[in-house]
Amino acid sequence: MMLIQVVISGLVIGCVYGLIALGYSLIYKASGLMSFAQGDMLTLGAFLGYSFYGIFKLPFVISLVCVVLCMFFLGLFLEKAIIRTLLKNHVLPVYIVLATIAISYIIQNAAMLIWGTQTLSFPQIFPIPLVGVLGVKVQPEALFCILMSLVCMVALHIFMKYTRFGTAMRAAAMDATAARACGINVSFSTGVTWGLSAGVAATGGILLGPIYGVYTMLGAIIGRKGFSSAVIGGFGNMYGAIVGGILLGLVETCTSAYISSAYKDIISYSVLLLFLFVKPTGLFNEQALTD
Repeated sequence: MMLIQVVISGLVIGCVYGLIALGYSLIYKASGLMSFAQGDMLTLGAFLGYSFYGIFKLPFVISLVCVVLCMFFLGLFLEKAIIRTLLKNHVLPVYIVLATIAISYIIQNAAMLIWGTQTLSFPQIFPIPLVGVLGVKVQPEALFCILMSLVCMVALHIFMKYTRFGTAMRAAAMDATAARACGINVSFSTGVTWGLSAGVAATGGILLGPIYGVYTMLGAIIGRKGFSSAVIGGFGNMYGAIVGGILLGLVETCTSAYISSAYKDIISYSVLLLFLFVKPTGLFNEQALTD
């Protein structure tokens, strides 16, 4: 019974890691850039979800849609106001990374000023507190989190690979000049990419809120683990993001359950280092974008 509980817990946190990794992969795949604000986008999404669902008492589905839309436009705004401005000034890529780290701290402190530093209790989504799965009792929100993560993975993969706009986004990332020559609005497609990644991260926040509560540093550690998941799965691969997240989540929960929670971060990041040395392209052999 304990093994089943551990596996379910690993799947839940692993799928959230996967959602964050999806955001990293989406930005990289469509723009060739990296953002280290994804974890705090999750935190902000959780706080907004708490406000819409817990304070304003909107139905959960409407709250989820409102959160995703708000975060989409925030991601779009940040790309246009900050990232695009830096790119126009021809700065080094490391400056983009530093800018996203600055955005991360701004979001953390803004959330602290607006919602406070205490852990907020996110209302339950489903009327029943627990459901039986293979002989163990789990929160229905945990199962919902796993399901939604898988849906997001498949939907983003289909969007990026089989739609005209997704193809245009990938073309803009590979060669912006050639993409413009083909009539693709590179600036708009990149902005949409950042908006989608923020929306995906916010989805993870509103799904995780009922399970762990909502607090300012919720996404700080998850953001780093999400980046690790993206690397393990194959940076830029949609399926690899979720698989890498699930693998990392299972490693963490098994370490906590059978060894000690004090070692879970050491072992998790050791797994990341192992992949970087042995299989740097990740599980799905994703190749890096090159000039």
